[in-house]
Amino acid sequence: MRPKNAGMLMLAAFIWGTAFVAQSLGMDYLGPFTFNGVRNFIGALALLPCIWFLNRLNEKERKRNGQISETSKTENGSKKDLILGGITCGVVLFTASSLQQVGIQYTSVGKAGFITACYIVIVPVCGVFLHKKIGWKVWLAVCLSLMGLYFLCITEKLTIGKGDILMFLCALVFSLHIIVIDYFSPKVDGVKMSCIQFFVCGVLSIVPMFALEKPEASAILKSMGPILYAGVLSSGVAYTLQIVGQKNVNPAIASLILSLESCFSVLAGWVILKQQLSSREALGCVLMFAAIILAQLPERVKSDMKMVKER
Repeated sequence: MRPKNAGMLMLAAFIWGTAFVAQSLGMDYLGPFTFNGVRNFIGALALLPCIWFLNRLNEKERKRNGQISETSKTENGSKKDLILGGITCGVVLFTASSLQQVGIQYTSVGKAGFITACYIVIVPVCGVFLHKKIGWKVWLAVCLSLMGLYFLCITEKLTIGKGDILMFLCALVFSLHIIVIDYFSPKVDGVKMSCIQFFVCGVLSIVPMFALEKPEASAILKSMGPILYAGVLSSGVAYTLQIVGQKNVNPAIASLILSLESCFSVLAGWVILKQQLSSREALGCVLMFAAIILAQLPERVKSDMKMVKER
């Protein structure tokens, strides 16, 4: 793996992890649906120049190779798949981000980051229902993550916080989001589909934004810093870094690097928001991070063995 690719993926993880702070600060003046609505529209707009730039690069590459300038369906997928994929991803993303934005009001940034990272363990479990073989290491990872959640979320009175429940539901929906992207991404242009999903998510946020909240221009301006960070960097820049950084990289290794967002969220909450975890909660974080790593090992080992056989 090239250091350049690893650097891109780690920067994406850093942006996503620190974005939890931006989301928390953005709630000082805005409701969750207002924040998500504005954020996603900004994210979609931020991807438009990326799409233009990538199209120009592809066009130059075709001319250099003597190919026709028209984009083939096998290269970018049909418009039907692109639109269907973008809308489906947008609906799922709206559900997940809404749960996340509401839940972050009732829990710390660090706990939010780690609980959200459960999707890396949940995704292999979902494979059981898709008739995919799951190794024993994945099941061990599930047990570790459950133990981690217990120490992280269960208080001495054996109660679970409202924010913890919402963040775990968010992790479940994000797992579905990953599965949907896995289905559509080979068929379509990933950046274009991402742009569509952000627009869809922003549109869906408008209804609850006006029904449940009272969005004001002055409040949006006061939260413009966190909104721009979450919209431009977290949505636009980080997603593009992931697309470019994952090129010709083992998906398991890429997932391990991207899962560092949970660690960055804890560090960001500690440095910026002065949030601290108790020793019990810290143990929960360690167990969950171990589960995240362990969940990826079967795929990585299998891939490495396949490469050895091919040689």
